[in-house]
Amino acid sequence: MAEDTRQDKRASFSAITEHNTNGMARTSAVASGKSGASKKLVIKNFKDRPKLAENYTEDTWLKLRDAVGAIQNSTSIKYNLEELYQAVENLCSYKVSPTLYKQLRQVCEDHVQLTESLDNLSFLKRMNRCWQDHCRQTVRFDGLMLCICCRDTGLELFRTHIVSDSAVQKRTVDGILEQIELERNGETVDRSLLRSLLGMLSDLQVYKDSFEERFLTETNRLYAAEGQRLMQERDVPEYLHHVARRLEEENDRIVSYLDQSTQKPLISCVEKQLLGEHMTAILQKGLSTLLDENRVTELALLYQLFSKVKGGLLTLLQFWRDYIKSFGGEIVCTPEKDKDMVQELLDFKDKMDNVAQSCFTRNEGFINAMKEAFETFINKRPNKPAELIAKYVDSKLRAGNKEATEEELERILDKIMIIFRFIHGKDVFEAFYKKDLAKRLLVGKSASVDAEKSMLSKLKHECGAAFTSKLEGMFKDMELSKDIMIQFKQYMQNQSEPSNIELTVNILTMGYWPSYTPMEVHLPPEMVKLQEVFKLFYLGKHSGRKLQWQPTLGHAVLKAEFKEGKKELQVSLFQTLVLLMFNEGEEFSVEEIRAATGIEEGELRRTLQSLACGKARVLNKNPRGKDVEDGDRFNFNNDFKHKLFRIKINQIQMKETVEEQVSTTERVFQDRQYQIDAAVVRIMKMRKTLSHNLLVSELYNQLKFPVKPGDLKKRIESLIDRDYMERDKETPNQYHYVA
Repeated sequence: MAEDTRQDKRASFSAITEHNTNGMARTSAVASGKSGASKKLVIKNFKDRPKLAENYTEDTWLKLRDAVGAIQNSTSIKYNLEELYQAVENLCSYKVSPTLYKQLRQVCEDHVQLTESLDNLSFLKRMNRCWQDHCRQTVRFDGLMLCICCRDTGLELFRTHIVSDSAVQKRTVDGILEQIELERNGETVDRSLLRSLLGMLSDLQVYKDSFEERFLTETNRLYAAEGQRLMQERDVPEYLHHVARRLEEENDRIVSYLDQSTQKPLISCVEKQLLGEHMTAILQKGLSTLLDENRVTELALLYQLFSKVKGGLLTLLQFWRDYIKSFGGEIVCTPEKDKDMVQELLDFKDKMDNVAQSCFTRNEGFINAMKEAFETFINKRPNKPAELIAKYVDSKLRAGNKEATEEELERILDKIMIIFRFIHGKDVFEAFYKKDLAKRLLVGKSASVDAEKSMLSKLKHECGAAFTSKLEGMFKDMELSKDIMIQFKQYMQNQSEPSNIELTVNILTMGYWPSYTPMEVHLPPEMVKLQEVFKLFYLGKHSGRKLQWQPTLGHAVLKAEFKEGKKELQVSLFQTLVLLMFNEGEEFSVEEIRAATGIEEGELRRTLQSLACGKARVLNKNPRGKDVEDGDRFNFNNDFKHKLFRIKINQIQMKETVEEQVSTTERVFQDRQYQIDAAVVRIMKMRKTLSHNLLVSELYNQLKFPVKPGDLKKRIESLIDRDYMERDKETPNQYHYVA
């Protein structure tokens, strides 16, 4: 019944009852009224619920059972699907669904049976086909019986009657594992089949319990055995590539058919068995070889793989540090390698830097470990590396070094400074560097003033102004000497008797320069006179100073006449004194030359050897030979020929003797004693009273060179003897400062 609440009119309705084929009645209401009128329609329920037709439930179930059978057997359904759906809906609305569910479940239980005896692959294919049919049928059941949860029922039935059967489940999982093992061994398998079956286990919620646990156990067993075997059979680079390939394959399996939840435990298992169990063995067997041969690709792979394993990078870092200490220690502590030590150290540092940057991703821990290792091994042999680094710098800064351009030389100096930083005894470097720098400056052998000053700037930045103050003083002396010589030339021009010898003098401050042993030689009267003139000139400007001539550092340019013509000879002062004798005579013996010049015997023999036995032989020696012996006689070689007008005759340099090296080192040690004494007095003056252990600890903090506790004790005893400090009368281990 309907009413129009807004208008006083009534609408007429007629009820039309249609009978459907399923026996239910459908009622339609047709309303008639004026078009365009706004009405409120109220529909009321039947007072009495319609009843199902007799035998309706039984007839409907027979039709449904036939339809289910047709779906299960993949045949056509002879009933209208809409009619079947409506029938199920009617039964559900009349509370018949529990009975219908039980009947449907029984039909499905009768269907889902798997009893065939097949080989593993055929069994898997049969199982997959059953699963695919079951899924397809369940979808159709869902479409037919939305009121009943067919999908969940289908999954439960398949799980109960198929997968939960121990024999079926075992065979299914065995077959899957067999296929995976075949694939791991390089055979081709049907990945879509594996993906479908593993998806089935996942849908049935038995993937983890029935498959994953066994799969991980088998994987663990397989890779444990494989790791043990391949570590024996293969070298490390090959093994590393194999591990990387295995990890890639397992990741591919996860993408292709394994469940994502398996990824973490699976990859962890592979990494543990192929890497974690063999980290030490891999590094012991192959790290040295990889580093020796500079196998950057394999080293990068090694770092990448070890970064995946717990404790892997820490283990790699320890072996890396030990390798650097061992390899570098061999370079430093092998005297036979002294000649090439510095170059080998530079090459080794470049190599390790490249490995740290390109292979170890600039890992700060590895870079710090490398620095620590370099500092450790380079100080295993005290003083020698510092000495050799100073000599190496000298070889690069000396004139005639055409190995590098200015830019390349600057890069070399930067690399040397990196090695220099690792040295503890930097004062040893300073002593030898100063000695070589003096030679370069005084003999004019410095390749570049800019390069010299650049090196000085680097040393100052690294060690402070105090370290380079004497070196800077040497450069200052050379510049002041140039100014003094300009003034001296002007002074000479004003003299009544100008000299035909052009004199150049370098004024050296004794405290800045290395100490040289004075050597008295017999100079020609012209030179002696010129020396006196300069002495008068200089002391007239700088009263209170004392000049001490160093003939060992002098050199000269002589004009000589040969049959071929005039030449200029660039020679040392000792060579000059020998050659000038042949203005007075034609032939002289070794003894006569020694008496006339006053040159020390060893120095004289080297001088004569350079003039008569070298490339430019301006003197003839009789008898001929490479060495100068007592009784040899020398005469002027008037037939001397050379393509150049100015010829430099190098003095045969006496190789630095062990005594000279020891002397330089002893001077360093002497300076160290003074520094220790000064540090002790400075500390005691400030602290007044201090125990022995605290004093030693403070000294280690202040001193910039390595020192043994025994040496410190000796210096403390020396200061006590000299009354700078005293022991406590009651506590001998306590010191008091004596003002």
